[in-house]
Amino acid sequence: MNMIYKPAENQLLLNRELGLLEFNRRVLAQAEDQGNPLLERLKFLCIVSSNLDEFFEVRMAWLKENMKLSATRLLPEGVTPMQAFEWITRESHELVERQYRVFGEVMLPALAAEGIHFFRRTLWTDTQREWVRDYFFRELMPVLTPIGLDPSHPFPRVLNKSLNFIVELEGRDAFGRNSGIAIVQAPRILPRFVKLPSEVSGVEHGFVFLSSILHAHVDELFAGMRAKGCYQFRVTRDSDVSVDNDEDVKDLRAALEGELSQRPFGSAVRLEVADNCPLHLQDFLKEQFRLEDVDVYRVNGPVNLVRLMQVPDQVDRPDLKFEPFMPGTPVELRKQTDLFAAIRHGDVLLHHPYQSFTPVIDLLQQAALDPAVIAIKMTVYRTGSDSALMEALVEAARRGKEVTAVVELMARFDEEANINWAAKLERAGAHVVYGVYGYKTHAKMLLIVRREEGKLRRYAHVGTGNYHPRTAKLYTDFGLMTAHEEITSDVNDVFMQLTGLGLAGDHYQLWQSPFTLQPNMVKAIDREIAHARLGRKAVIIAKMNALLEPTIIEKLYEASQAGVTIHLIVRGVCALRPGIQGISENIRVRSIVGRFLEHHRVFYFYNDGVEDLYLSSADWMGRNLFRRIEIAFPILDPRVKRRVIREGLRPYLVDNAQAWEMQSDGRYRRKTARTGKKRSAQAGLLADLAAKQRN
Repeated sequence: MNMIYKPAENQLLLNRELGLLEFNRRVLAQAEDQGNPLLERLKFLCIVSSNLDEFFEVRMAWLKENMKLSATRLLPEGVTPMQAFEWITRESHELVERQYRVFGEVMLPALAAEGIHFFRRTLWTDTQREWVRDYFFRELMPVLTPIGLDPSHPFPRVLNKSLNFIVELEGRDAFGRNSGIAIVQAPRILPRFVKLPSEVSGVEHGFVFLSSILHAHVDELFAGMRAKGCYQFRVTRDSDVSVDNDEDVKDLRAALEGELSQRPFGSAVRLEVADNCPLHLQDFLKEQFRLEDVDVYRVNGPVNLVRLMQVPDQVDRPDLKFEPFMPGTPVELRKQTDLFAAIRHGDVLLHHPYQSFTPVIDLLQQAALDPAVIAIKMTVYRTGSDSALMEALVEAARRGKEVTAVVELMARFDEEANINWAAKLERAGAHVVYGVYGYKTHAKMLLIVRREEGKLRRYAHVGTGNYHPRTAKLYTDFGLMTAHEEITSDVNDVFMQLTGLGLAGDHYQLWQSPFTLQPNMVKAIDREIAHARLGRKAVIIAKMNALLEPTIIEKLYEASQAGVTIHLIVRGVCALRPGIQGISENIRVRSIVGRFLEHHRVFYFYNDGVEDLYLSSADWMGRNLFRRIEIAFPILDPRVKRRVIREGLRPYLVDNAQAWEMQSDGRYRRKTARTGKKRSAQAGLLADLAAKQRN
């Protein structure tokens, strides 16, 4: 499908927002792919909705704000915010229309064919109608609060992404009022779909949507009046929380708590309405939220498909889901219960989700209970509201160990959980700091100090992903456990920066943003350029989530022109244009979209055969390189280096099952196995690394 946006011949940067929409097209393609299990296809459809919610809450909100502040200022890709908004809006509408076509014309019939039915109210049997009526009076009626609009009942404050209904009424109420319009807000505690007993539905898995139940009984909410129509709607609001970077902020946590309370009521950026909603009611809603026609998305189905993510959990059909697997354990840890002894023996690499995250939890729990451990330091970015890691930190503090937690309060949508953990850690006696004001602490680091044979020894875990056991089952990430003296010394220095006020010093091994990470990446690219100009082999392979930083892109263009072979594996948005004659013909960009979310960042530089290899928490984005605390750490052990190349790079370069090749205009073309064997990086890694199933 052609993008409406087409970059000019001399435009070397692609639009970020269009790149994000293009990524969601690749995710939607997974929902359309009949090679995926049906309930997993439904999940991919829901993931698109979740991604689009965040897209509007953050990126579209940012763009709208830029349109207000500086309508003529050019964005990096050489267009004004208004021009970009027009392109992005068209593409967004097209993507949403395609998504709902897939839902209504493909997904619902396919589910029904497997005995999983969503019953339309117009087709309910008498038995189903009676059961739904009883459910309405028993479960819904007591918690609903309809609001008839009049001067004493103004339009209610509608929460971000909440399900609501606009009802058109006729007749007068008990007080003689006739407003004509009422709003019904569905409490978030209510399920968005309800499973019917099999004896009622007549099938094994039968559901009705909450909206259908309400539509069928909306008259019951307005005694003596008649509902002429009832239509679902949902508003998406600006949800990017920020705290002013000024000297008046004395307590970041208190300031952020004040901002979070207002997040559900930020400026509206999108209105979703049922496609049968009359235009006069749509216009009324649009005016209430101060939106324009282009901000309205009319949908043929539930206005919040994200909630359907819960359907697979309620349907016991293993044949319609990905085959379960048991994460493997690195060979170094299979017969070694003393993790400290294993790490002393040599670096240990963990490759999630193919290998278990449990050793990371075990390491921290052992440290908490080990009398020889005297200090623990850890960064906390995303860890979840229920975390064994955080509980281990709390336990260590209670046992009198020196525990330092660098908690990032500005981790988007995890702020509340992190505030709660910060308070719990402080009550246990831990030292809690919030990083460096004005910079997000995104580095993933754990440092343990242990007294051994009369002297102190450091152990570290550094990784590409969050300390979050749930996402470690869904995201591909590397983690390194090491006792390497220079690396652990560097990690300690970064912690000293985060907790103290000293100047940044030179590190032995780590590259750190905002200081040395970007300059060292540029130096490594320059080194490949120099080798290429001398006629030597020069290769760069980089895997990441996003590539947007202009100076890195310019340097890659220079490297391509010098003859460096460049392979970029970028899961999401990529602003670089590959394959432009004379500029980037030596650059190949591909994206892998599959069962797991590709998340590890791997940077490889051939360096005349030395093969420099770094893992990082940072993408090649301006925010990661200049406005965050990030680290890139080298893989020094030859054995581990071979593993990272074998598992983190090579399979992705030959994938012809889940890979998409980027074209020079920003579009992607799916790779297909024309001849020979079908190769999937994720499937191959599962086969190689996951625990072997035993009957």
